[in-house]
Amino acid sequence: MSEPIQPSELDDLVVKMAAVGVRRGKNDLLADLDWNVELDERWVVLGPNGAGKTTLLRLAAAELHPTTGSVHLLGEKLGRVDIFELRPRIGFTSAAIAGRVPGEEMVRDVVVSAGYAVLGRWREVYDTLDTERADELLAALGIGHLAERTFGTLSEGERKRALIARSLMTDPEMLLLDEPAAGLDLGGREDLVARLSALALDPEAPAMVLVTHHVEEIPPGFTHALLLREGRAVVSGLIEDVVTSENLSKTFDQDLLLQRSGDRYFARRR
Repeated sequence: MSEPIQPSELDDLVVKMAAVGVRRGKNDLLADLDWNVELDERWVVLGPNGAGKTTLLRLAAAELHPTTGSVHLLGEKLGRVDIFELRPRIGFTSAAIAGRVPGEEMVRDVVVSAGYAVLGRWREVYDTLDTERADELLAALGIGHLAERTFGTLSEGERKRALIARSLMTDPEMLLLDEPAAGLDLGGREDLVARLSALALDPEAPAMVLVTHHVEEIPPGFTHALLLREGRAVVSGLIEDVVTSENLSKTFDQDLLLQRSGDRYFARRR
């Protein structure tokens, strides 16, 4: 049996997972996973389809409880904390969230309604500071001019940026991004990568975790990487030690060649 976690061990951690497993029926979505994320770290999680990446992020977002092991988020243990008080401290964006946003919702309201943790503004009342912050976040992500458009009229890339603005609305202590560049064309991907890089390099930004299938989508400024395969960690640590040809080949079960140009990564089959 593992030793109990002492409060002092959690002081600098936003995520601490110990021997975590998630099982559905006879299938292990995650198994025997240990993972720590510190306050100033920016993590990328890489792996093929079905590797457990989204399950991992849902645990970190307090949307899911582990079947085995323990998960501490922002110093609180899942199962012993009111998740409705915990979730506003975590910014989270994913395709599933995008699918729940009403198409007729005004973009500014998509962002500002994060303060009440709702999708679809109804009778909530927001003050001028709230709307000003929403507008500032939209402008920082390059879509300030779309604040009064409806969400359903936005392009895929514009929707992704609107949801990232929403995830930052509550000034979270941790930001989780599930495949934010999925479905974007080359220009949209590069614009998003540049904006996420600027955020990652900001010392005032929260700890960040980004899930992706592609090394080309890793923004400069990310510091650590976790590679997953079939629900288990292949390797984790500093990004320059983890993201290598050998490790990617093990993770994706292909003979892959990794190349680097400046702070960007590119991979192809040998």
